[in-house]
Amino acid sequence: MGKKTKSEIILAIKNQGVIPVFFHNDPGESFEIIKACREGGATLFEFTNRGPGANQVFEELVKRMKSELPDTILGVGTILDKPAASLFLQIGADFVVTPFVREEVGRFCHARGIPWLPGCGTLTEMAQAMEWGAEIVKLFPGNLFGPEYVKAILAPCPWLQIMPTGGVSPDEKNLTAWFKSGVVSVGMGSQLIRKDLIQKKDFKAITSLVRSTLETVKRIRKG
Repeated sequence: MGKKTKSEIILAIKNQGVIPVFFHNDPGESFEIIKACREGGATLFEFTNRGPGANQVFEELVKRMKSELPDTILGVGTILDKPAASLFLQIGADFVVTPFVREEVGRFCHARGIPWLPGCGTLTEMAQAMEWGAEIVKLFPGNLFGPEYVKAILAPCPWLQIMPTGGVSPDEKNLTAWFKSGVVSVGMGSQLIRKDLIQKKDFKAITSLVRSTLETVKRIRKG
């Protein structure tokens, strides 16, 4: 994990098109998940702060990734306040994702040149988030809004960069609907990092699913 600038990370989010999102309470398993995704072509990931000891797991991940996967980018999600953002940034998070718009987190990240992707539901929230430093806003939960909502939002505000999370699947029809609506990227959790595959330790299947999903997105964008 080499230190990258805010602009480089934002560009990587948009170029990759799909952010694998996951949490696992075991550092070794977490690294195997990331390694499997990396072999499938992903270089940027979001680890969610959703379980006990998440910061310790994240710290171990950062250490191993710096040593073994230095070309990767690791962000942290489900950050609820400034102290949590500060803790994970000290550990080595490359970007911060929040489930809602939190001014103190946005301004904190902006002052440190760290990408902040806040969860938004309305155009007003998106505008506020941009004022507080966001360049890409996370439409969350995406399944409750859908691609048509994105089209409606972008009609009067085409400069917005929107990334839905929730309601996104590797299915080509689903991905086509989202990207044709104008999103710059999507976040994908359990539909991509499937629990049944993790339980079976079938990391090759995760690699295959990530690879096919990234290829689908590339094909949609070319079309």
